[in-house]
Amino acid sequence: MKINNMQNVKRPEGVVVFISGTTGQDGSHLADYLLANTTVSVIGGARRLSVENHINIKHLENEPRFQLVNFDLSDAHSISETIEQLKPDYFINFAAQSFVASSWDFARQTWQTNSTAVLDILESIRKHKPECRFYNAGSSEEFGDVQYIPQDELHPLRPRSPYGASKAAARQIVKVYRESYGLYAIQGWLFNHEGPRRGDEFVTRKITKGVAGIVYNIKNNTQFSPIELGNVYSKRDWSDAEDFVAGVWMMMNQELYRPELTNIHSAGIGSSKRITNAITPKLREYVLSSDETHTIKEFVEKAFRIAGIEGVWHGDGMNEEFSLKSDQVLSLKPVSSVLVKINPNFYRPAEVDFLLGNSSKFRKDFNWSPKTNFDGLIKKMVEFDIKKMSLPE
Repeated sequence: MKINNMQNVKRPEGVVVFISGTTGQDGSHLADYLLANTTVSVIGGARRLSVENHINIKHLENEPRFQLVNFDLSDAHSISETIEQLKPDYFINFAAQSFVASSWDFARQTWQTNSTAVLDILESIRKHKPECRFYNAGSSEEFGDVQYIPQDELHPLRPRSPYGASKAAARQIVKVYRESYGLYAIQGWLFNHEGPRRGDEFVTRKITKGVAGIVYNIKNNTQFSPIELGNVYSKRDWSDAEDFVAGVWMMMNQELYRPELTNIHSAGIGSSKRITNAITPKLREYVLSSDETHTIKEFVEKAFRIAGIEGVWHGDGMNEEFSLKSDQVLSLKPVSSVLVKINPNFYRPAEVDFLLGNSSKFRKDFNWSPKTNFDGLIKKMVEFDIKKMSLPE
């Protein structure tokens, strides 16, 4: 897909939504959602790479309401130029160093990308388009060392990783700019959300791609390596990313859903800036979650079962393994039988063991509920990866 330099881009007529991180899971899903459900123009920001990585937005190549531009969160000039020239009505920031495990290895980069860049965006919005609505993707990792279960909007921020700390810091600067300058600026708490567009390094996609590879090798009677995982007893609150991007867009238009804000909006205050100033003090930041929790072990078992493979756990500690059941060894006659094993290198320096969200406020205020449950999410991901594995290059 063609990626444009800013000097070659003109601001479209009408409402413009800028999405940073548009080639990633959330950014690409939000672009799809907006193009299908609204009349806005979408401009996606992506870093220029020597090897193009635009698979998630390839289907938008000929979409007239979508453009892709060079954008780099690590460059304050790039941020300022983008906002000054495009003057977007919405800025949705999905770009981040989003892999928690890597945040210990790249702590400074994580902080600069997830915290400092947010400050640069807010300052540019303040200077060049103060009525622009800003959303920053928050994370359940901000809660970290949890004090109570489930976690809601009142839970204190107790991060246990550089990633979680960077998101907690970004939340504070978003609050400062909202309260100091009257910006429509919020940061929702997004619990784990997955799908076929999830990056390969994330545990859910690592599992489903691994399952697809093992299925392929069993069918072809070839050797396969087991999937290697860290703490399989960690509990997470998993949702479908497509459900969440719809929720984010609702969060960015709260006056359409919340009666106390609807009255302000319908009063015809005048300019969009004045409407924003009237709404800003009443803005809320919300938790988005499935409100149920599952272990990584459960995810593994269900992913293999969907693929027609039954396994059994045996051993303990670092020697625990998930292997084919004896009857399947006899029927499938695989070259190998161990499906999953534990690798201590994948344990984090400080683990977040139990995340469970409480999204009741959002569900009530916006009449929202997820369309895809845990089993449906795994089925979608496994079937996608099996199909992809079977297609010729």
